[in-house]
Amino acid sequence: MNHQKMLDIMDEVNSEAVEREELTECIALALLSRKNLFILGDTGQAKSFCINEFRKRITGAKQFERLMSKQTDEEQLFGRIDLASLIPGNMPEEELMKDTSYAVLHNQLKKLYEQYEIDGQMSTLKEATDTAKQLEVVKRIICSMKSNTPRMVTDGKIPDSNICFLDEIFKSNDGILNSLLTALNEHKYTNEGQTVDIPVISFFSASNEIPNFKDSSQAILKPLYDRFDLKVLTNYVEDSKNRLKVLADKQNNVKKTACTSVSLSELEQMQREVQSINVPEKINELMDTVLCELRRSGIHVSDRKFFGFTPIVRAKAYLRGDSEVCAKDLLVLKNYFWNSPEEIPTVVKILTDICENPVGAEVEKYLAMAYESLSEMENDMQSDSENLKPYVKFSKELLRIYTEVVNMRLLDMNDADAREIEKGAAELEEISVKADEAAKTQHITMAERKRLNV
Repeated sequence: MNHQKMLDIMDEVNSEAVEREELTECIALALLSRKNLFILGDTGQAKSFCINEFRKRITGAKQFERLMSKQTDEEQLFGRIDLASLIPGNMPEEELMKDTSYAVLHNQLKKLYEQYEIDGQMSTLKEATDTAKQLEVVKRIICSMKSNTPRMVTDGKIPDSNICFLDEIFKSNDGILNSLLTALNEHKYTNEGQTVDIPVISFFSASNEIPNFKDSSQAILKPLYDRFDLKVLTNYVEDSKNRLKVLADKQNNVKKTACTSVSLSELEQMQREVQSINVPEKINELMDTVLCELRRSGIHVSDRKFFGFTPIVRAKAYLRGDSEVCAKDLLVLKNYFWNSPEEIPTVVKILTDICENPVGAEVEKYLAMAYESLSEMENDMQSDSENLKPYVKFSKELLRIYTEVVNMRLLDMNDADAREIEKGAAELEEISVKADEAAKTQHITMAERKRLNV
Protein backbone atom coordinates (compact mmCIF):
# COMPACT_ATOMS: atom_id res chain seq x y z
CA MET A 1 0.00 0.00 0.00
CA ASN A 2 1.07 3.60 -0.66
CA HIS A 3 -0.22 4.99 2.63
CA GLN A 4 3.20 6.08 3.89
CA LYS A 5 3.33 9.04 1.53
CA MET A 6 0.04 10.31 2.91
CA LEU A 7 1.35 9.90 6.46
CA ASP A 8 4.49 11.84 5.51
CA ILE A 9 2.37 14.72 4.17
CA MET A 10 0.37 14.73 7.40
CA ASP A 11 3.61 14.89 9.41
CA GLU A 12 4.91 17.81 7.32
CA VAL A 13 1.72 19.83 7.71
CA ASN A 14 1.63 19.06 11.44
CA SER A 15 5.18 20.34 11.79
CA GLU A 16 4.07 23.69 10.37
CA ALA A 17 0.80 24.06 12.28
CA VAL A 18 0.93 22.73 15.85
CA GLU A 19 -1.99 21.00 17.54
CA ARG A 20 -3.72 20.37 14.22
CA GLU A 21 -3.24 16.58 14.05
CA GLU A 22 -6.97 15.95 14.10
CA LEU A 23 -7.56 18.40 11.26
CA THR A 24 -4.77 17.05 9.05
CA GLU A 25 -6.02 13.51 9.57
CA CYS A 26 -9.53 14.59 8.55
CA ILE A 27 -8.15 16.23 5.39
CA ALA A 28 -6.38 12.98 4.51
CA LEU A 29 -9.49 10.92 5.28
CA ALA A 30 -11.61 13.22 3.11
CA LEU A 31 -9.28 12.86 0.12
CA LEU A 32 -8.92 9.10 0.52
CA SER A 33 -12.67 8.50 0.92
CA ARG A 34 -13.81 11.23 -1.53
CA LYS A 35 -15.79 12.96 1.22
CA ASN A 36 -16.32 16.66 1.91
CA LEU A 37 -14.87 18.37 5.00
CA PHE A 38 -16.05 21.39 7.00
CA ILE A 39 -13.80 23.02 9.61
CA LEU A 40 -15.35 25.06 12.41
CA GLY A 41 -13.14 27.37 14.43
CA ASP A 42 -12.47 30.95 15.37
CA THR A 43 -10.47 33.23 13.11
CA GLY A 44 -6.70 32.80 13.12
CA GLN A 45 -6.63 29.08 13.94
CA ALA A 46 -4.73 27.99 10.80
CA LYS A 47 -7.79 26.31 9.26
CA SER A 48 -7.20 27.61 5.75
CA PHE A 49 -3.44 27.27 6.18
CA CYS A 50 -3.66 23.52 6.84
CA ILE A 51 -6.00 22.93 3.91
CA ASN A 52 -3.78 24.92 1.55
CA GLU A 53 -0.55 23.30 2.77
CA PHE A 54 -2.09 19.85 2.33
CA ARG A 55 -3.65 20.34 -1.08
CA LYS A 56 -0.59 22.00 -2.60
CA ARG A 57 1.19 18.68 -2.02
CA ILE A 58 -1.28 16.90 -4.34
CA THR A 59 0.54 17.49 -7.62
CA GLY A 60 -1.27 17.36 -10.94
CA ALA A 61 -4.62 18.01 -9.23
CA LYS A 62 -6.46 21.06 -10.53
CA GLN A 63 -7.31 23.32 -7.62
CA PHE A 64 -10.08 25.87 -7.15
CA GLU A 65 -10.34 28.32 -4.27
CA ARG A 66 -12.85 31.07 -3.57
CA LEU A 67 -13.73 33.17 -0.53
CA MET A 68 -17.52 33.14 -0.67
CA SER A 69 -19.68 36.23 -0.17
CA LYS A 70 -23.13 37.52 -1.07
CA GLN A 71 -21.61 38.96 -4.26
CA THR A 72 -20.25 35.62 -5.48
CA ASP A 73 -22.17 34.51 -8.59
CA GLU A 74 -22.46 31.27 -10.55
CA GLU A 75 -20.10 32.35 -13.33
CA GLN A 76 -17.30 32.88 -10.82
CA LEU A 77 -17.76 29.33 -9.54
CA PHE A 78 -18.96 27.26 -12.46
CA GLY A 79 -18.05 29.20 -15.61
CA ARG A 80 -20.29 30.73 -18.28
CA ILE A 81 -22.12 29.92 -21.46
CA ASP A 82 -19.96 30.44 -24.55
CA LEU A 83 -21.99 33.04 -26.47
CA ALA A 84 -20.39 31.95 -29.74
CA SER A 85 -22.10 28.59 -29.32
CA LEU A 86 -25.51 30.34 -29.38
CA ILE A 87 -24.99 32.22 -32.67
CA PRO A 88 -26.67 30.43 -35.63
CA GLY A 89 -24.13 29.11 -38.11
CA ASN A 90 -21.34 29.35 -35.61
CA MET A 91 -19.47 26.95 -33.35
CA PRO A 92 -16.71 27.33 -30.76
CA GLU A 93 -13.23 26.98 -32.23
CA GLU A 94 -12.49 23.99 -29.97
CA GLU A 95 -15.46 22.12 -31.44
CA LEU A 96 -14.54 23.00 -35.02
CA MET A 97 -11.00 21.72 -34.52
CA LYS A 98 -12.41 18.29 -33.71
CA ASP A 99 -13.31 17.99 -37.41
CA THR A 100 -10.33 16.60 -39.33
CA SER A 101 -10.90 18.60 -42.57
CA TYR A 102 -11.25 21.86 -40.69
CA ALA A 103 -8.21 21.15 -38.52
CA VAL A 104 -6.01 20.35 -41.56
CA LEU A 105 -7.03 23.53 -43.40
CA HIS A 106 -6.68 25.61 -40.23
CA ASN A 107 -3.12 24.41 -39.63
CA GLN A 108 -2.28 24.87 -43.32
CA LEU A 109 -3.55 28.47 -43.26
CA LYS A 110 -1.55 29.19 -40.12
CA LYS A 111 1.67 27.95 -41.74
CA LEU A 112 1.02 29.95 -44.96
CA TYR A 113 0.44 33.17 -43.04
CA GLU A 114 3.60 32.59 -40.98
CA GLN A 115 5.47 32.05 -44.28
CA TYR A 116 4.02 35.26 -45.76
CA GLU A 117 5.22 37.23 -42.73
CA ILE A 118 8.71 35.96 -43.50
CA ASP A 119 8.91 36.24 -47.32
CA GLY A 120 6.15 38.80 -48.12
CA GLN A 121 5.49 37.06 -51.45
CA MET A 122 2.14 37.75 -53.15
CA SER A 123 2.00 34.11 -54.27
CA THR A 124 2.11 33.04 -50.65
CA LEU A 125 -0.61 35.56 -49.76
CA LYS A 126 -2.83 34.35 -52.63
CA GLU A 127 -2.45 30.72 -51.49
CA ALA A 128 -3.27 31.76 -47.94
CA THR A 129 -6.37 33.65 -49.21
CA ASP A 130 -7.60 30.63 -51.17
CA THR A 131 -7.06 28.39 -48.15
CA ALA A 132 -8.98 30.84 -45.94
CA LYS A 133 -11.94 30.74 -48.35
CA GLN A 134 -11.88 26.94 -48.28
CA LEU A 135 -11.73 27.01 -44.48
CA GLU A 136 -14.79 29.28 -44.33
CA VAL A 137 -16.77 26.98 -46.64
CA VAL A 138 -15.87 23.93 -44.55
CA LYS A 139 -16.87 25.84 -41.41
CA ARG A 140 -20.32 26.67 -42.85
CA ILE A 141 -20.85 23.03 -43.81
CA ILE A 142 -19.88 21.77 -40.33
CA CYS A 143 -22.11 24.33 -38.60
CA SER A 144 -25.06 23.50 -40.83
CA MET A 145 -24.73 19.81 -40.03
CA LYS A 146 -24.55 20.22 -36.27
CA SER A 147 -27.12 21.77 -33.95
CA ASN A 148 -26.27 24.86 -31.95
CA THR A 149 -25.98 23.35 -28.48
CA PRO A 150 -25.02 25.83 -25.75
CA ARG A 151 -21.50 25.21 -24.53
CA MET A 152 -20.13 25.86 -21.06
CA VAL A 153 -16.73 27.52 -20.64
CA THR A 154 -15.50 25.98 -17.37
CA ASP A 155 -11.73 26.37 -17.60
CA GLY A 156 -10.30 27.17 -14.17
CA LYS A 157 -13.67 26.80 -12.46
CA ILE A 158 -15.22 24.10 -10.22
CA PRO A 159 -16.19 21.77 -13.13
CA ASP A 160 -12.54 21.84 -14.19
CA SER A 161 -11.13 21.06 -10.72
CA ASN A 162 -10.14 18.08 -8.60
CA ILE A 163 -9.99 19.77 -5.18
CA CYS A 164 -12.13 22.76 -4.18
CA PHE A 165 -11.82 25.07 -1.20
CA LEU A 166 -14.92 27.23 -0.79
CA ASP A 167 -14.06 29.33 2.24
CA GLU A 168 -17.05 30.68 4.24
CA ILE A 169 -19.48 28.75 2.05
CA PHE A 170 -22.46 29.68 4.23
CA LYS A 171 -22.04 33.34 3.22
CA SER A 172 -23.21 32.40 -0.29
CA ASN A 173 -26.29 34.14 -1.65
CA ASP A 174 -29.57 32.27 -2.07
CA GLY A 175 -29.29 32.36 -5.86
CA ILE A 176 -26.42 29.89 -6.09
CA LEU A 177 -27.34 27.59 -3.20
CA ASN A 178 -29.11 25.02 -5.38
CA SER A 179 -26.15 24.88 -7.76
CA LEU A 180 -23.75 24.41 -4.84
CA LEU A 181 -25.95 21.73 -3.32
CA THR A 182 -26.06 19.77 -6.59
CA ALA A 183 -22.30 20.17 -6.99
CA LEU A 184 -21.54 18.85 -3.49
CA ASN A 185 -24.12 16.08 -3.61
CA GLU A 186 -24.21 14.85 -7.20
CA HIS A 187 -21.00 16.38 -8.59
CA LYS A 188 -22.93 17.93 -11.49
CA TYR A 189 -23.74 21.45 -12.71
CA THR A 190 -26.57 22.43 -15.07
CA ASN A 191 -26.98 25.69 -16.99
CA GLU A 192 -29.20 26.45 -20.00
CA GLY A 193 -30.16 22.78 -20.11
CA GLN A 194 -26.54 21.67 -20.34
CA THR A 195 -25.22 19.43 -17.56
CA VAL A 196 -21.51 19.00 -16.95
CA ASP A 197 -19.88 16.47 -14.64
CA ILE A 198 -17.68 17.78 -11.84
CA PRO A 199 -14.54 15.69 -11.22
CA VAL A 200 -13.99 17.12 -7.72
CA ILE A 201 -12.62 14.59 -5.22
CA SER A 202 -13.40 16.65 -2.12
CA PHE A 203 -14.92 20.00 -1.25
CA PHE A 204 -13.43 21.83 1.73
CA SER A 205 -14.82 24.78 3.62
CA ALA A 206 -14.04 26.62 6.84
CA SER A 207 -15.92 29.09 8.99
CA ASN A 208 -16.01 30.54 12.49
CA GLU A 209 -19.74 29.85 12.83
CA ILE A 210 -22.54 27.50 11.90
CA PRO A 211 -25.79 28.99 10.59
CA ASN A 212 -28.72 29.14 12.98
CA PHE A 213 -30.96 26.63 11.25
CA LYS A 214 -33.88 27.55 13.52
CA ASP A 215 -33.88 30.97 11.88
CA SER A 216 -36.16 30.76 8.83
CA SER A 217 -33.77 32.92 6.80
CA GLN A 218 -30.88 30.51 7.43
CA ALA A 219 -32.79 27.22 7.39
CA ILE A 220 -32.16 27.02 3.64
CA LEU A 221 -28.48 26.37 4.43
CA LYS A 222 -29.16 23.13 6.33
CA PRO A 223 -29.01 20.80 3.27
CA LEU A 224 -25.70 22.41 2.26
CA TYR A 225 -24.29 21.86 5.77
CA ASP A 226 -25.39 18.22 5.68
CA ARG A 227 -23.40 17.61 2.49
CA PHE A 228 -20.17 18.05 4.43
CA ASP A 229 -19.68 14.50 5.66
CA LEU A 230 -16.71 15.18 7.92
CA LYS A 231 -16.69 18.06 10.39
CA VAL A 232 -13.86 19.03 12.70
CA LEU A 233 -13.67 21.64 15.46
CA THR A 234 -10.45 23.58 15.98
CA ASN A 235 -9.28 25.60 18.99
CA TYR A 236 -6.46 28.03 19.66
CA VAL A 237 -3.06 26.53 20.51
CA GLU A 238 -3.35 25.42 24.13
CA ASP A 239 0.14 24.21 25.08
CA SER A 240 2.60 26.92 26.06
CA LYS A 241 5.59 25.06 24.56
CA ASN A 242 3.81 24.81 21.22
CA ARG A 243 2.93 28.51 21.24
CA LEU A 244 6.53 29.46 21.98
CA LYS A 245 7.79 27.18 19.21
CA VAL A 246 5.52 28.79 16.62
CA LEU A 247 6.46 32.25 17.92
CA ALA A 248 10.19 31.50 17.63
CA ASP A 249 9.79 30.15 14.09
CA LYS A 250 7.98 33.31 13.03
CA GLN A 251 10.49 35.61 14.70
CA ASN A 252 13.37 33.75 13.01
CA ASN A 253 11.49 33.69 9.71
CA VAL A 254 11.76 29.90 9.52
CA LYS A 255 10.27 28.62 6.27
CA LYS A 256 9.86 24.92 5.72
CA THR A 257 9.93 23.34 2.29
CA ALA A 258 7.38 20.78 1.18
CA CYS A 259 9.41 17.60 0.75
CA THR A 260 6.64 15.07 0.13
CA SER A 261 3.99 15.13 -2.54
CA VAL A 262 1.43 12.77 -4.00
CA SER A 263 0.44 12.92 -7.65
CA LEU A 264 -3.20 12.85 -8.67
CA SER A 265 -2.74 9.39 -10.17
CA GLU A 266 -1.13 8.17 -6.92
CA LEU A 267 -4.06 9.56 -4.92
CA GLU A 268 -6.51 7.78 -7.21
CA GLN A 269 -4.56 4.54 -6.69
CA MET A 270 -4.75 5.09 -2.92
CA GLN A 271 -8.51 5.55 -3.21
CA ARG A 272 -8.78 2.22 -5.02
CA GLU A 273 -6.71 0.56 -2.28
CA VAL A 274 -9.00 2.08 0.36
CA GLN A 275 -12.04 0.56 -1.36
CA SER A 276 -10.44 -2.89 -1.06
CA ILE A 277 -10.14 -2.67 2.75
CA ASN A 278 -12.24 -5.41 4.38
CA VAL A 279 -15.05 -4.50 6.78
CA PRO A 280 -15.83 -7.53 9.01
CA GLU A 281 -19.44 -8.28 9.90
CA LYS A 282 -18.67 -7.69 13.59
CA ILE A 283 -17.79 -4.07 12.71
CA ASN A 284 -21.20 -3.57 11.13
CA GLU A 285 -22.85 -5.07 14.20
CA LEU A 286 -20.82 -2.77 16.42
CA MET A 287 -21.84 0.22 14.31
CA ASP A 288 -25.49 -0.75 14.62
CA THR A 289 -25.06 -0.63 18.39
CA VAL A 290 -23.42 2.79 18.05
CA LEU A 291 -26.33 4.03 15.93
CA CYS A 292 -28.92 2.91 18.47
CA GLU A 293 -27.00 4.52 21.33
CA LEU A 294 -26.54 7.79 19.43
CA ARG A 295 -30.23 8.02 18.66
CA ARG A 296 -31.11 7.05 22.22
CA SER A 297 -28.94 9.96 23.40
CA GLY A 298 -30.72 12.45 21.16
CA ILE A 299 -28.10 12.64 18.38
CA HIS A 300 -29.86 12.85 15.02
CA VAL A 301 -28.34 10.33 12.59
CA SER A 302 -30.19 9.81 9.31
CA ASP A 303 -30.12 6.47 7.53
CA ARG A 304 -28.14 8.10 4.72
CA LYS A 305 -25.56 9.29 7.23
CA PHE A 306 -25.31 5.89 8.90
CA PHE A 307 -24.98 3.93 5.66
CA GLY A 308 -22.21 6.27 4.48
CA PHE A 309 -19.64 5.71 7.24
CA THR A 310 -17.78 2.82 5.56
CA PRO A 311 -15.37 4.77 3.27
CA ILE A 312 -14.15 6.82 6.24
CA VAL A 313 -13.28 3.89 8.49
CA ARG A 314 -11.70 2.11 5.53
CA ALA A 315 -9.52 5.17 5.00
CA LYS A 316 -8.58 5.15 8.69
CA ALA A 317 -7.55 1.49 8.49
CA TYR A 318 -5.57 2.30 5.33
CA LEU A 319 -3.63 5.03 7.12
CA ARG A 320 -2.74 2.46 9.78
CA GLY A 321 -1.41 0.23 7.01
CA ASP A 322 -3.97 -2.50 7.68
CA SER A 323 -6.14 -4.38 5.20
CA GLU A 324 -9.08 -4.71 7.59
CA VAL A 325 -11.11 -2.30 9.70
CA CYS A 326 -10.86 -2.86 13.46
CA ALA A 327 -13.07 -1.59 16.27
CA LYS A 328 -10.75 1.28 17.22
CA ASP A 329 -10.92 2.65 13.66
CA LEU A 330 -14.53 3.55 14.42
CA LEU A 331 -13.34 6.18 16.91
CA VAL A 332 -12.54 8.44 13.96
CA LEU A 333 -16.29 8.80 13.40
CA LYS A 334 -16.35 11.35 16.21
CA ASN A 335 -15.85 13.82 13.34
CA TYR A 336 -18.65 12.28 11.31
CA PHE A 337 -21.67 12.00 13.58
CA TRP A 338 -21.88 15.36 15.35
CA ASN A 339 -24.20 18.05 14.03
CA SER A 340 -23.33 20.85 16.47
CA PRO A 341 -20.27 21.31 18.75
CA GLU A 342 -22.41 20.66 21.82
CA GLU A 343 -22.91 17.06 20.66
CA ILE A 344 -19.20 16.24 20.40
CA PRO A 345 -18.70 15.03 24.03
CA THR A 346 -21.72 12.70 23.75
CA VAL A 347 -20.58 11.28 20.41
CA VAL A 348 -17.03 10.77 21.70
CA LYS A 349 -18.24 9.02 24.87
CA ILE A 350 -20.55 6.65 22.99
CA LEU A 351 -17.89 5.72 20.46
CA THR A 352 -15.26 5.29 23.17
CA ASP A 353 -17.50 3.18 25.41
CA ILE A 354 -18.52 0.88 22.58
CA CYS A 355 -15.49 0.83 20.27
CA GLU A 356 -12.50 1.32 22.56
CA ASN A 357 -13.31 -1.97 24.27
CA PRO A 358 -16.14 -3.64 22.33
CA VAL A 359 -15.97 -6.91 24.26
CA GLY A 360 -16.08 -5.06 27.56
CA ALA A 361 -19.04 -3.00 26.31
CA GLU A 362 -20.89 -6.15 25.32
CA VAL A 363 -20.21 -7.71 28.73
CA GLU A 364 -21.46 -4.51 30.42
CA LYS A 365 -24.66 -4.75 28.42
CA TYR A 366 -25.27 -8.28 29.69
CA LEU A 367 -24.44 -7.27 33.27
CA ALA A 368 -26.98 -4.45 33.07
CA MET A 369 -29.59 -6.98 31.95
CA ALA A 370 -28.69 -9.25 34.87
CA TYR A 371 -28.97 -6.46 37.45
CA GLU A 372 -32.31 -5.37 36.00
CA SER A 373 -33.62 -8.94 36.22
CA LEU A 374 -32.34 -9.23 39.82
CA SER A 375 -34.11 -6.00 40.75
CA GLU A 376 -37.38 -7.31 39.31
CA MET A 377 -37.01 -10.54 41.31
CA GLU A 378 -36.34 -8.69 44.55
CA ASN A 379 -39.35 -6.43 44.02
CA ASP A 380 -41.63 -9.38 43.27
CA MET A 381 -40.44 -11.26 46.39
CA GLN A 382 -40.88 -8.33 48.78
CA SER A 383 -44.59 -8.99 49.23
CA ASP A 384 -44.21 -12.78 49.45
CA SER A 385 -40.75 -14.07 50.33
CA GLU A 386 -41.94 -17.68 50.27
CA ASN A 387 -42.99 -17.43 46.62
CA LEU A 388 -40.08 -18.78 44.58
CA LYS A 389 -41.61 -18.23 41.14
CA PRO A 390 -39.76 -14.88 40.67
CA TYR A 391 -36.52 -16.62 41.70
CA VAL A 392 -37.06 -19.48 39.22
CA LYS A 393 -37.76 -16.97 36.44
CA PHE A 394 -34.67 -14.97 37.37
CA SER A 395 -32.46 -18.08 37.51
CA LYS A 396 -33.42 -19.05 33.96
CA GLU A 397 -32.72 -15.53 32.71
CA LEU A 398 -29.38 -15.36 34.55
CA LEU A 399 -28.32 -18.71 33.09
CA ARG A 400 -29.16 -17.44 29.60
CA ILE A 401 -27.10 -14.29 30.18
CA TYR A 402 -24.17 -16.24 31.66
CA THR A 403 -24.19 -18.62 28.69
CA GLU A 404 -24.17 -15.69 26.25
CA VAL A 405 -21.20 -14.13 28.03
CA VAL A 406 -18.99 -17.21 28.30
CA ASN A 407 -19.82 -18.17 24.70
CA MET A 408 -18.18 -14.92 23.61
CA ARG A 409 -14.80 -16.58 24.17
CA LEU A 410 -12.94 -17.23 20.93
CA LEU A 411 -9.80 -19.28 20.30
CA ASP A 412 -7.96 -16.33 18.74
CA MET A 413 -9.17 -13.80 21.31
CA ASN A 414 -6.54 -11.53 22.84
CA ASP A 415 -5.79 -11.64 26.57
CA ALA A 416 -7.47 -8.30 27.33
CA ASP A 417 -10.80 -9.41 25.83
CA ALA A 418 -10.57 -12.79 27.58
CA ARG A 419 -10.10 -10.98 30.91
CA GLU A 420 -13.21 -8.89 30.27
CA ILE A 421 -15.25 -12.06 29.79
CA GLU A 422 -13.79 -13.68 32.91
CA LYS A 423 -14.51 -10.53 34.88
CA GLY A 424 -18.10 -10.48 33.61
CA ALA A 425 -18.62 -14.15 34.42
CA ALA A 426 -17.30 -13.58 37.96
CA GLU A 427 -19.70 -10.66 38.48
CA LEU A 428 -22.61 -12.78 37.23
CA GLU A 429 -21.55 -15.39 39.81
CA GLU A 430 -21.80 -12.73 42.53
CA ILE A 431 -25.27 -11.78 41.31
CA SER A 432 -26.25 -15.46 41.46
CA VAL A 433 -25.02 -15.71 45.08
CA LYS A 434 -27.01 -12.62 46.01
CA ALA A 435 -30.17 -14.07 44.46
CA ASP A 436 -29.70 -17.43 46.23
CA GLU A 437 -29.34 -15.63 49.55
CA ALA A 438 -32.52 -13.64 48.93
CA ALA A 439 -34.43 -16.80 48.06
CA LYS A 440 -32.71 -18.80 50.83
CA THR A 441 -31.73 -21.55 48.41
CA GLN A 442 -28.53 -23.57 48.12
CA HIS A 443 -26.02 -21.96 45.79
CA ILE A 444 -24.92 -23.83 42.68
CA THR A 445 -22.18 -22.19 40.65
CA MET A 446 -23.10 -20.76 37.26
CA ALA A 447 -20.58 -23.03 35.55
CA GLU A 448 -22.23 -26.06 37.12
CA ARG A 449 -25.70 -24.80 36.22
CA LYS A 450 -24.59 -24.33 32.64
CA ARG A 451 -23.18 -27.87 32.59
CA LEU A 452 -26.37 -29.30 34.07
CA ASN A 453 -28.53 -26.72 32.28
CA VAL A 454 -30.57 -26.08 35.45
